[in-house]
Amino acid sequence: MVHSTQGLKRTVGLLCLSLCTLPTLTHAQQTETITRKGYTLEYTNKAPDFDTAVGKRLIEAFFVVYPKEAARYNKKTAKKVTFVIDPAYDGVAATSGDVVTFNPAWFRSHPGDIDVVTHEAMHIVQAYPHRAGPGWITEGIADYVRNEMGVDNAGAKWALPEFNEKQHYTQSYRITARFLLWIEKHKNKNIVRKLDSSMREKKYTAEIWKELTGSTLDELWKEYAANPAI
Repeated sequence: MVHSTQGLKRTVGLLCLSLCTLPTLTHAQQTETITRKGYTLEYTNKAPDFDTAVGKRLIEAFFVVYPKEAARYNKKTAKKVTFVIDPAYDGVAATSGDVVTFNPAWFRSHPGDIDVVTHEAMHIVQAYPHRAGPGWITEGIADYVRNEMGVDNAGAKWALPEFNEKQHYTQSYRITARFLLWIEKHKNKNIVRKLDSSMREKKYTAEIWKELTGSTLDELWKEYAANPAI
C-alpha cells in the first residue's frame, strides 16, 4: 500500500512537470496560418525574441510579391508556402521546396532587409528540377525579380551594382541580375521569362542565348562590358 501511494505521487509529479513546461514550449514556437486571395502562408516562429514587427513585414511582403511572381512566371506555383524563423539556421535564408527558412539573427542586424522574401519566394515560383541549368541563372533571376518587384529595397540599401571589369556573369545574384536587365532592355524584353520557363521545363541549353538575342552568352557579356548602361 505504501509503495502504491509513492508510485501515485511520482506519476502526479511527472504529470505536473509536463504540464508546467508545456506553456514554455508553446511560447517558444508559435505558428499561424494566413490565407489571402487563394494563397496560404504558414508562419512558424521558433525564436521567442524575434521582433514581431519584422515578422509582420515578412508576412505582408509575401502576400504582396508572391501573387505577382506567380502571375508573371508560373501560375501553377504552390498555393501554400511555409516560413520558418529558425535560430538554428546560420545563413540568411534558404528555400527547399515550398519552405523558406530565415535566420532571426540576420534580421536583428538587418531589420530592413524584408525583400529577402521576394528573392526566396521567387525560388518557389521557379520550381526548377534537379540539374535544370546553371545555378547562377537561378540566383540571377531571383535577384532580378527582387530588383523589379521588391517592396522596400531602398530600406535595405539594396541595389544592383554598377559594372566593373572584375565581374563575370557566373558570379550570380545581383551581378547576373544586372546583366539580365541589360539584355532585357537592349536585346529581348522577354529574356527572363524565356530563361525561367526553359529552366523549369528542363530545356535550357547554351544555345538559347543566341536563339533569343542573336549573340552567344560570351558575346553578350563582351558587349555589355563595353557599354553597360541600363
